[in-house]
Amino acid sequence: MKKTWIFAIVAALAALPLAAAEYPAKPLRLIVPFAPGGGNDVLARLIATELGAGLSQQTLVENRPGAAGVTATESVAKAPADGYTLLLGFVGPLAISPALGKLPYDPLGDFTGLGLLASSYHILVVNPAVPARSLKELVELAKHEPGRLNYASSGAGANLHLMTELLKNMTGIDIVHVPYKGAGPAASAVLAGEAQILFGSIASTLAYVRADRLVALAVTSPARSPLAPEVPTLAESGIEGVDVPWYVLLVPARTPAEPVGRLRAELARIAAKPGFREQLARQAIEVRIIAPDEYAAFLRREIDKWSGVVRANGIKVD
Repeated sequence: MKKTWIFAIVAALAALPLAAAEYPAKPLRLIVPFAPGGGNDVLARLIATELGAGLSQQTLVENRPGAAGVTATESVAKAPADGYTLLLGFVGPLAISPALGKLPYDPLGDFTGLGLLASSYHILVVNPAVPARSLKELVELAKHEPGRLNYASSGAGANLHLMTELLKNMTGIDIVHVPYKGAGPAASAVLAGEAQILFGSIASTLAYVRADRLVALAVTSPARSPLAPEVPTLAESGIEGVDVPWYVLLVPARTPAEPVGRLRAELARIAAKPGFREQLARQAIEVRIIAPDEYAAFLRREIDKWSGVVRANGIKVD
């Protein structure tokens, strides 16, 4: 009986390297902290398709909106660390939320980065009734009439809120925040004239600019966007450092080295594909690969920066 027990243990241990070598042995899940639609969802589904092909296992996208991304982020932090649950991490729950209250996860300690970083570029627009056709004119108008102009955001503490607060700090203007429940309602409010100013995603906002329903003043990309080459960058308009929203691919901390290495290699291959980059460029999203230690340093800088914006502007979320 004792000999049978020993043989069973030896057999189980001998099977472990084989099981590890077979990763992935089942479909993967990519958790997205947003509702379907929009650039983030396009990014997630393109990655899922490419990962599925490269790993010969389906990668299923699961949209889990709620609590400004905290709900989805927490679920991955607490998921089994086996390489089968991935997170499309976002600047909000990873770098902004730490300054707004206690979180049920540690953005730095509870995740392992997979090396893919994607930047999403935005466009600053105003309602046509606003007598400004450049960022300089908007700043002059806001300084001449402080507190009269409103800006819409996708919610208190959301990235669009803090981006505009950072713009306020850099220009010294006084404009009033009006939060809405999502980017769509915020855009609708500016279209209707309930608010006058908005940072919107280039991909979703440009159609309104082309239809003369909104006026574009500047884009957040480092160079002019090929989607709107006539619109100057913020840097051209004299404003440096209003950073863009970003996404990163993560797995739970303590995920074994073999799945992490396989995923990093696949993502590097995917990011190098011209077709993949071209599809994202149409959504004004740019991707790059960063080393694990580079990501940790990047996230620390982001947390420090946005904490400074929250403190400087007394931002609180009820």
